[in-house]
Amino acid sequence: MSDYRNDVEELEAKSATAARLFDIRRIIGGLFVVYGIIVTIAGITASDADLKKAQDININLWTGLGMLALGLFFLIWLKLRPTAPPTPPTEQ
Repeated sequence: MSDYRNDVEELEAKSATAARLFDIRRIIGGLFVVYGIIVTIAGITASDADLKKAQDININLWTGLGMLALGLFFLIWLKLRPTAPPTPPTEQ
Protein backbone atom coordinates (compact mmCIF):
# COMPACT_ATOMS: atom_id res chain seq x y z
CA MET A 1 0.00 0.00 0.00
CA SER A 2 2.87 2.34 0.80
CA ASP A 3 4.43 1.85 -2.64
CA TYR A 4 1.13 2.70 -4.28
CA ARG A 5 0.85 5.94 -2.28
CA ASN A 6 4.44 6.91 -3.18
CA ASP A 7 3.75 6.27 -6.87
CA VAL A 8 0.61 8.41 -6.75
CA GLU A 9 2.41 11.27 -5.00
CA GLU A 10 5.23 11.10 -7.55
CA LEU A 11 2.77 11.24 -10.46
CA GLU A 12 0.94 14.19 -8.88
CA ALA A 13 4.22 16.09 -8.58
CA LYS A 14 5.04 15.38 -12.23
CA SER A 15 1.54 16.49 -13.26
CA ALA A 16 1.93 19.81 -11.43
CA THR A 17 5.29 20.40 -13.12
CA ALA A 18 3.83 19.64 -16.55
CA ALA A 19 0.90 21.99 -15.90
CA ARG A 20 3.29 24.84 -15.11
CA LEU A 21 5.56 24.01 -18.05
CA PHE A 22 2.78 24.07 -20.65
CA ASP A 23 0.94 27.11 -19.32
CA ILE A 24 -0.58 28.94 -22.29
CA ARG A 25 0.73 32.28 -21.04
CA ARG A 26 4.31 31.01 -21.42
CA ILE A 27 3.71 29.86 -24.98
CA ILE A 28 1.88 33.01 -26.10
CA GLY A 29 4.33 35.32 -24.34
CA GLY A 30 7.35 33.54 -25.78
CA LEU A 31 6.01 33.60 -29.32
CA PHE A 32 5.06 37.28 -29.13
CA VAL A 33 8.52 38.18 -27.79
CA VAL A 34 10.30 36.22 -30.55
CA TYR A 35 8.11 37.60 -33.34
CA GLY A 36 8.25 41.07 -31.78
CA ILE A 37 12.05 41.03 -31.92
CA ILE A 38 11.99 39.94 -35.58
CA VAL A 39 9.44 42.58 -36.61
CA THR A 40 11.21 45.31 -34.60
CA ILE A 41 14.49 44.51 -36.36
CA ALA A 42 12.64 44.69 -39.69
CA GLY A 43 11.31 48.10 -38.64
CA ILE A 44 14.71 49.40 -37.60
CA THR A 45 16.25 48.35 -40.91
CA ALA A 46 13.37 49.69 -43.07
CA SER A 47 14.37 51.57 -46.19
CA ASP A 48 12.98 54.90 -47.37
CA ALA A 49 10.97 53.10 -50.06
CA ASP A 50 9.31 50.94 -47.40
CA LEU A 51 8.41 54.01 -45.38
CA LYS A 52 6.97 55.75 -48.46
CA LYS A 53 4.64 52.76 -49.03
CA ALA A 54 3.25 53.23 -45.52
CA GLN A 55 2.91 57.02 -45.72
CA ASP A 56 6.09 57.60 -43.68
CA ILE A 57 4.87 55.53 -40.72
CA ASN A 58 7.23 52.77 -39.64
CA ILE A 59 4.55 50.10 -39.24
CA ASN A 60 7.01 47.29 -38.59
CA LEU A 61 8.71 49.18 -35.78
CA TRP A 62 5.47 50.08 -34.00
CA THR A 63 3.96 46.64 -34.48
CA GLY A 64 7.15 44.97 -33.27
CA LEU A 65 7.26 47.13 -30.16
CA GLY A 66 3.60 46.38 -29.48
CA MET A 67 4.23 42.66 -29.85
CA LEU A 68 7.21 42.88 -27.51
CA ALA A 69 5.13 44.71 -24.92
CA LEU A 70 2.32 42.15 -25.14
CA GLY A 71 4.73 39.22 -24.91
CA LEU A 72 6.48 40.71 -21.90
CA PHE A 73 3.08 41.35 -20.29
CA PHE A 74 2.20 37.66 -20.60
CA LEU A 75 5.56 36.55 -19.20
CA ILE A 76 5.38 38.99 -16.27
CA TRP A 77 1.81 37.88 -15.58
CA LEU A 78 3.02 34.28 -15.51
CA LYS A 79 5.78 35.20 -13.05
CA LEU A 80 3.50 37.20 -10.74
CA ARG A 81 0.54 34.76 -10.79
CA PRO A 82 1.91 31.23 -11.32
CA THR A 83 -0.41 28.34 -12.02
CA ALA A 84 -1.63 26.62 -8.89
CA PRO A 85 -0.93 22.90 -8.81
CA PRO A 86 -4.00 20.71 -9.12
CA THR A 87 -5.41 19.56 -5.80
CA PRO A 88 -5.64 15.80 -5.31
CA PRO A 89 -9.07 14.35 -4.65
CA THR A 90 -9.83 13.74 -1.00
CA GLU A 91 -10.38 10.25 0.30
CA GLN A 92 -13.62 9.43 2.03
